[in-house]
Amino acid sequence: MDGTDALRTAVVDALTGFTRRTADDADREGRKTAAVTLTLIPAPGATGEGPLADELTFLLTRRAKSLRAHSGQWALPGGRADPGESITEAARREVSEEVGLDLGEDRVLGLLDDYPTRSGYVITPVVLWAGGAGEPTPNPDEVGSLHHVPLREIDHEPRFLTIPESDAPVIQVPLFDRFVHAPTGAVLYQFRELVLHRRATRVAHLEQPVFAWK
Repeated sequence: MDGTDALRTAVVDALTGFTRRTADDADREGRKTAAVTLTLIPAPGATGEGPLADELTFLLTRRAKSLRAHSGQWALPGGRADPGESITEAARREVSEEVGLDLGEDRVLGLLDDYPTRSGYVITPVVLWAGGAGEPTPNPDEVGSLHHVPLREIDHEPRFLTIPESDAPVIQVPLFDRFVHAPTGAVLYQFRELVLHRRATRVAHLEQPVFAWK
């Protein structure tokens, strides 16, 4: 087993035994099905012997400014599932369309909790392994910029705010000297808790900021 195999195995071990929560019928009513991806790539020089936070990166995009919805926002590669498409098929298709990586079903490492959004989707986070799959190439029609983010960059305690519009706390995950909100922030937080700290932390109750409700 080489270093990258060891990293992949460590992530699988962290996800094994995690009982994810799926959205119930009430949460799904009126919402579309979508996938987002945590696409993992070993950091340059990774040996498999150091902490996962230092040895693995994930792909994060800045949405193209030409997009009609949520333009310019930070996002994990993903999108709406097509009719008849499984959630892992949708995830792998979106990664291919957005960042040019063709990943087989054997690259799926696991799923996190469903997250119902205020904008009308039930999002399922899919953890993918892209080690050795080639260099990602962003699609300029969808991606304004593409970033390889070391896991250590999300290994910080989030901030929780209260807002008058909701009883639920708004999560803010510190990243790049700013904050990433839900749903992306919620997904990153759960991944951090589960994979880096082996804590089965739930996030579906965490609120989005009002500007993301549309």
